[in-house]
Formats: sequence, structure tokens, C-alpha cells
Amino acid sequence: MSEKMILAIVLAFILVLAAVTACKSPAEPASPEPPAIIANPSFSGNIQAIFNASCNAAGCHGGNPGAGGLNLTSGQSYGNLVNIDSVQDATKKLVLPGNAADSYLVIKLEGRQETGSRMPLGGTLHVNHIQNIRTWIAQGAANN
Repeated sequence: MSEKMILAIVLAFILVLAAVTACKSPAEPASPEPPAIIANPSFSGNIQAIFNASCNAAGCHGGNPGAGGLNLTSGQSYGNLVNIDSVQDATKKLVLPGNAADSYLVIKLEGRQETGSRMPLGGTLHVNHIQNIRTWIAQGAANN
């Protein structure tokens, strides 16, 4: 084999190697830390923050008359949830203090509803956020 042929093969190998390296996808960004599970979540400090980030941010429950008329903005959400009948299932309260499993809010967040869509639309809450909401309800759903 001639030197020119060997040089051409080596150059071709280097070009292929460079192309493969250039096409390699960048490293996946590190996923954010999961939200903490809180032993005694407070409504104003923990639960409202979940609503603000996941329910109000998209405009769904931010005072919009749509979305079942449910307003989950600060100063409004507690009174619109606790011991309030569900529009979609009149046999359920949105938040039934002391009973997370039968609270329609939790049913919707977990996707156990018989009508309508799982909340939030277009995604799901992190299981730790759902657990914090369940804990807050199980502990009496205090307005704290």
C-alpha cells in the first residue's frame, strides 16, 4: 500500500472521528433537587407556594373565571378550597380537613377523578408536592 493511500485512510478516519464527536449530544443538564417532604407543612408557607407555581402561573386558577371558577391565588385559595363542594363531584369536598384521600383536590392531583382531567393540566406535580398537600390536609388543613 502506498504512503498516499495510508495517509488518505488516516485522514478519513480522523474526519469521521471528528464528525462523530461533533454530533454527540451535550451532557444532560443536572435535574433539580426534588422538593422536600415537610413533616408539618403550613398553608401560607408551603401549600400556597405550590399553587402559585403550578396552578396560578399558567393562568388556570389565577382568578380566571374559567377553570371551574376556582381561584387559587394568595388570599383567595384557602376559602375557595376548605370544606367547599366540588363542582365536578358534588359528593366530595375540595379539601376535607383530616381526610386527604377523599379530598377532591388530592383526587385530581393523583389522577383518580372520574370526570375531567388530572391536575395540573399538561403535567403532574412532583410526588413530594402531592405528599405535602396530603399531609397538610391530614393534619387538619389549617389556615396557617
